[in-house]
Amino acid sequence: QVQPVESGGGLAQAGGSLRLSCVASGSIFGIDAMGWYRQAPGKQREFVAVIGSAGGTNYADSVKGRFTISRDNAKNTVYLQMDNLKPEDTAVYYCKDFTTNLWGQGTQVTVSS
Repeated sequence: QVQPVESGGGLAQAGGSLRLSCVASGSIFGIDAMGWYRQAPGKQREFVAVIGSAGGTNYADSVKGRFTISRDNAKNTVYLQMDNLKPEDTAVYYCKDFTTNLWGQGTQVTVSS
């Protein structure tokens, strides 16, 4: 089992965009779901988005219409396109591989106002 690895975090202005990537080489990537979660300082980790093996998606209400989750099974990679970022999106974003139930180490996203 190999821990997923996130990348793409950084600093963005309110209204800007970032794209996160997660490589999940420790699973049979194409047959199970992948998800994105986030944890802000002083808060519990919360669900952001999930994509199923067939490509179906679900989003937290707080990001619906702004974030898009996608996957490339050939690359064992899941993406989170984040548009119209808000300061309240500031958090460490974690990728979860539902095949192995392993989490990545997280990537920091900071949105300034």
